[in-house]
Amino acid sequence: MASPPIPAHRGRVPWQGLLLAVSLLIFWSPPASAQLSVQSINTAEGKTVVLRMLNRPPRTAGFVWYKGLKTDYRHFIVSVAWHIRRYRTGPEYNGRQVANLEGSLIINKVDLSDSGIYTVIAYLHDSNKEIGFGHLNVYQPVRMPTLLATNTEVTEQKDSVVMTCYTDALSTHWLFNAEHLTLRHDRMKLSDDHKTLTIDPVRREDSGNYQCKVSNPISSIESAPVELDVNY
Repeated sequence: MASPPIPAHRGRVPWQGLLLAVSLLIFWSPPASAQLSVQSINTAEGKTVVLRMLNRPPRTAGFVWYKGLKTDYRHFIVSVAWHIRRYRTGPEYNGRQVANLEGSLIINKVDLSDSGIYTVIAYLHDSNKEIGFGHLNVYQPVRMPTLLATNTEVTEQKDSVVMTCYTDALSTHWLFNAEHLTLRHDRMKLSDDHKTLTIDPVRREDSGNYQCKVSNPISSIESAPVELDVNY
């Protein structure tokens, strides 16, 4: 007795699924490794900082640090070659930099001259190399600003007042009665650098204490208050 025939659909390749898998293989590619870079830092003068390599490639044979974007000998700080255990310093080395085994650059007691771009080159065992950049910003703590006014006793709807905040800080903000000053744009105007406030004309609601608050990325401080008295 003959065996029953095998149904035609059994054993067939699922072509739609196969085509989908092939298309995924064609258009998919493994993600590229992240780019080597140097962690940028804002810090105060006198601190010790660690410039770390981010996304450091595996199987690194050594690295070289430079001050600035140029990678010539004149900008060379320090290098470490692990495979031959060599540690070298260059013209930009000043005795305060140390390179550790992780590839980080340590700078002790930073000063304003240490600010700038730092470049690191990581050398790989296959003779290739990767390059990364980062920025170190060194600041002095901001000093208390001086706030002066052209007049502190004025008459409503008649007089104007100009207040000037004397500071060399990067950023200036204004406070009114210890809170953020909301400008009344029909009568109040700030200079482009925000260091001068003009009120013209003054009104009774302008009476109160004014301060300027100055800051940089590491510190901030407020001026002594100036009291404005508006007569009406």
